[in-house]
Amino acid sequence: MSRIGKLPISLPANVQVEVSNENTVTVKGPKGTLVVPVDRDITVATEDGQLVVTRPTEQKRHKAMHGLYRSLLNNAISGVSNGLEEKLELVGVGYKAAMAGTTLELSLGYSHNIFLALPKEVTATAVTEKGKNPIVTLTSIDKQLLGQVAAKIRSLRKVEPYKGKGVRFVGEQIRRKAGKTASK
Repeated sequence: MSRIGKLPISLPANVQVEVSNENTVTVKGPKGTLVVPVDRDITVATEDGQLVVTRPTEQKRHKAMHGLYRSLLNNAISGVSNGLEEKLELVGVGYKAAMAGTTLELSLGYSHNIFLALPKEVTATAVTEKGKNPIVTLTSIDKQLLGQVAAKIRSLRKVEPYKGKGVRFVGEQIRRKAGKTASK
């Protein structure tokens, strides 16, 4: 049995879950509404204030989807009840970030600024304090979309291992390399 799939998901009091005939789960909460399509073979049911995900057989395909859909539903429930947040840090001389409406303007050491249009489901704030690296905070209720936008921003200037410059997640440990040593 899948260790993750067999765990029931506890439903907060302010979250409603509806399972349709087409096996799509609609999760409504104070932050918004998300729809999670679930494979036809996987069964989703509400029992005693908990959401239970079950599979019909022990086939490898069913085992793989059991834990997957449980995680997707858990992410949706936590997103609509609490919201999700991702913080990115811009490390480098002259690196800047600013918000203009729904567009994120980044200055990452290139000859031009980068303008990134964010999806309407994701909101961002850019904070720059004197003497500290700029921090971009992304918030959303959709964990998958949030991770995708954060990965896109991070890919614009990947962290290099010698000086550690680039866009990184707050708290991320970067593996550093020693530079060349001069010979005498």
